[in-house]
Amino acid sequence: MAVSIRLSRGGSKKRPYYRIVVANSTAPRDGAFIEKIGTYNPMLAKDDEKRVILDGERAKHWLSVGAQPTDRVARFLDAAGIRERAARNNPKKAEPGEKAKERVEERAAKAAAAAEAAAEAAAAPAPAETPAEEAPAAEETTEA
Repeated sequence: MAVSIRLSRGGSKKRPYYRIVVANSTAPRDGAFIEKIGTYNPMLAKDDEKRVILDGERAKHWLSVGAQPTDRVARFLDAAGIRERAARNNPKKAEPGEKAKERVEERAAKAAAAAEAAAEAAAAPAPAETPAEEAPAAEETTEA
């Protein structure tokens, strides 16, 4: 039986309130739990001491028995000085996915082709316009 230290949601709609509980990992989130070891009220200010209330002795006991805290509870335990939490680093978090990179490459290729065509059109029209204007004049003379 795997035991976890996690949050159990209470409170009403749009007014969350959590109990920090020790529960069987297969139990539902708000279902049966073994022991309540604290509370968490996210509606309070971050510097309020009543935002997170935690029984440190019971938390230490359950950690020593092998209970695994969730990430949020691990943050609370780290803030209380009960258990060190290694900071996570994900440098690829903000990097776009493969499809997005392909779309960016396609747009860049289209923009480069359009710029190249515009450059050719800008360089070529001066000589190209004069023969185009001369050709209708030549046709008019042959018809007359």
